[in-house]
Amino acid sequence: MMKTRRVFLKLSGEALAGSGHTGFDEATVREVARQVKLSVDAGVQVGIVIGGGNFWRGRTSEAIDRTKADQIGMLATVMNCIYVSEIFRSAGMKTAILTPFACGSMTELFSKDKANAYFEEGRAVFFAGGTGHPYFSTDTGIALRAIEMDADCILLAKSIDGVYDSDPKVNPQAKKYDTISIQEVIDKQLAVVDLTASIMCMEHKMPMAVFSLNEKDGIANAMQGRVNGTLVTV
Repeated sequence: MMKTRRVFLKLSGEALAGSGHTGFDEATVREVARQVKLSVDAGVQVGIVIGGGNFWRGRTSEAIDRTKADQIGMLATVMNCIYVSEIFRSAGMKTAILTPFACGSMTELFSKDKANAYFEEGRAVFFAGGTGHPYFSTDTGIALRAIEMDADCILLAKSIDGVYDSDPKVNPQAKKYDTISIQEVIDKQLAVVDLTASIMCMEHKMPMAVFSLNEKDGIANAMQGRVNGTLVTV
């Protein structure tokens, strides 16, 4: 069992969209908020990174420059964080949204000192806008911020319930790992997080836990160190 004090939770944009695949499914987000509040009330410091896939799936045409496409993706994550932050507030939590670039009065500019102060106040802290640079995914964004903020682990709430040796949607005989090393994830090219994020986590010894977003109390359990999925060890 992992003992956790400061955890970073990655939510995919598609997961927040529910069955609609775009926009937001409020019931899904409210359920995430309920579980995060249980953990925050228990003294766990929670950082959150959200993907942008419910708005933007990356470059869709040669007409759009890759850098511009990635900027659209960064702004999609900001929209997601503003929405989820509001749902968290309505559930009784204090929140803060930090971005690596200025967004007027909508978010605050990221600094480690500011984030640490908000964690100490018991706020759920959203790290929006990825790294602020093109060519880096939100996987790399959460790896960077979790390492920078001295998190105990990264929690990946996904549509499947762990890491498998092949795609369980394609191969019904796919084997699920209870634990696997990050080196093995990289060697076998298992799709936990992208390669850049995987190598960062390996170099900086940042463990990860992969579990299903749809598991009852899965987020709350993982934040308390009880993972019913796959532990990715370092």
